[in-house]
Amino acid sequence: MAYRPSKKLKKTLLGGGAVVLLAGLNAPAALSFAEAKYHAYKISQPGYKAKYGSWQQLDVPDQYRLNAIHAALLHTGKVLLIAGSGNNQKKFDAGTFDTILWDPVKNTFKKIPTPEDFFCAGHSQLPDGRLLVAGGTARYEVLDGEVKRAGGGMRVKNESPDKAITLKKGTVFRSPTGVEYVSKFDVTVPKAKREFKISYFTSGQMKPWETKVTAAEARVFVEARKEGPKALTTEAAQYKVLGLKGKDANNVYGIAQKLTTEKQDFQGIKAAYEFDPKAEKYVPVAPMKDARWYPTLVTLQDGRVLAVSGLNDVGDVVPGDNEIYDPKTKKWSKGPFRYFPTYPALFLTQGGKLFYTGSNAGYGPAEKGRVPGLWDLKKNTFQEIRGITDPDQLETSASLLLPPAQDQKLMVLGGGGVGESELSTARTALIDLKAAKPAFRNGPSLPQGTRYLSSVLLPDDTVFTTGGSEKYRGRSSSDILKAQFYEPKTDSFREAAEPTVGRNYHSEALLLPDGRVATFGSDPLFSDKDNTKLGTFEQRVEIFTPPYLHGGGAEARPVLGEGPQELDQNGRATFRTKDAARITKARLIRPSAVTHTTDVEQRSIGLGLTKGADSVTVQAPLDKTLVPPGWYMLFVVDKDGRPSVAKWVQVD
Repeated sequence: MAYRPSKKLKKTLLGGGAVVLLAGLNAPAALSFAEAKYHAYKISQPGYKAKYGSWQQLDVPDQYRLNAIHAALLHTGKVLLIAGSGNNQKKFDAGTFDTILWDPVKNTFKKIPTPEDFFCAGHSQLPDGRLLVAGGTARYEVLDGEVKRAGGGMRVKNESPDKAITLKKGTVFRSPTGVEYVSKFDVTVPKAKREFKISYFTSGQMKPWETKVTAAEARVFVEARKEGPKALTTEAAQYKVLGLKGKDANNVYGIAQKLTTEKQDFQGIKAAYEFDPKAEKYVPVAPMKDARWYPTLVTLQDGRVLAVSGLNDVGDVVPGDNEIYDPKTKKWSKGPFRYFPTYPALFLTQGGKLFYTGSNAGYGPAEKGRVPGLWDLKKNTFQEIRGITDPDQLETSASLLLPPAQDQKLMVLGGGGVGESELSTARTALIDLKAAKPAFRNGPSLPQGTRYLSSVLLPDDTVFTTGGSEKYRGRSSSDILKAQFYEPKTDSFREAAEPTVGRNYHSEALLLPDGRVATFGSDPLFSDKDNTKLGTFEQRVEIFTPPYLHGGGAEARPVLGEGPQELDQNGRATFRTKDAARITKARLIRPSAVTHTTDVEQRSIGLGLTKGADSVTVQAPLDKTLVPPGWYMLFVVDKDGRPSVAKWVQVD
């Protein structure tokens, strides 16, 4: 007969929090419960928190819970959480798109009207503190075996040099054999290009004017009106556009190469908006030339924003047509041509080049655009830097510019194989761009192979990493409930308190102005080890309080008083403080805008520090490639590593 502990013994074991070995009692359930009870007791102790930090779940009212796909910290101190349709086909079909604005100080929430499906858009912090949001979802994917009607990209040609042509959603294209296809979106085809030439006879006499007309082209996704094999084609053909009259009927036509029932990928939109943190609303700006789903937006040293990659309006990876947004004109222009897989991690480096760490979030062939390197935008040249360990496992890896930014050292953490690969790596790698010949070297390994790891720069110059999963989208219950700090000075990890909420695909983490880290989201495929039950989107929010805010840290932290909201022309600003004597360093940290483990915004800049009796003066580098224009969090840190609450400072 199995031993059954008495009620009194159970109460003693579980209520008192003592460490009691139950292994010999043949009571696995009691053992598991006792371990959980003891763990809860242990992590609640002040000494534990002072060493490892602590986690706390945020109480989010039901009406404000959402599928957080994107998270961005605004200079008002509030956090913008964007779901769009939130990877929910029903919400997409209903046109129900969500954005929530969370105030971490007051712990209040506000619903923001969301004009487009920003699910899987790109975003970047603008110099005036607005957030640029561009791209998103035009159409959800349809998997193999579920495509009932042949479809694909139709190239629409316009040979008229006199006018552009707009074809509305639902326009019919008829093949030479009479099969009809319907467009799924509006499409505008520019007018054709007309060129004039003057030629001469060999005798020197001038010929009359010669005119050359080059047809303009645009793309649109079409789908057969009827199911069946007659609509399948893999041969190029010209298609008549029904409903056009006169010259338009001759000048405008379609060309399609491949219309099939193969898997149809997500399709992007061209829309772009600025989110105004003061008015707390989206403001439309000029759309991009190319539709983009899964694009990266990276701020340049002059405040403009480069949009790179993404899936276009027919579901193909944008072949290299990048574009640049100017916040002054609110318009886009052509950028340097270069191919990258979707959500490439591109970091602005000293001197103005972009460093591609190789980190990305998926779409694109395994053998194209995945080698890390330095991209010179002015010359449009790319210097490949090979040698990283596990180069075939950079998808879903994390990467960041290590603090301080002046050191120009970058780090890549974890990652997995392309697509739904079973591969994942514990590798971390570092590279020093100031070296004569920059090369990757291995850093300390993560506890295990990890995809979707979140990595956040802290004011004390450590890197906090948390979550992720060993397998694609957390398959087989492979979420990793671990966290750790990376110490750049010692090139090593140290343990942090363990989170209680798993985070994999579609999860985010960012630094708050009070020095804590907020984590959101997670989109597992399944909820069980056997992969038989479909997963649900994780809507709980969990906040990590680092050790520097425990053990008296929160009360003992240095305080910055009155001071300007802008740096002067020399990069200086002076703040009142009674804690000048114990302040040892100051950091400007750019606020995050993160999605899909990709956060190319965050950077920490070391500042010069001059101390007075009751004030400190900080000085930032004047190099805009180190300090791009925008709003930053200014932290001062004392000799024990405790940071102040941040002051917001604008850098022009």
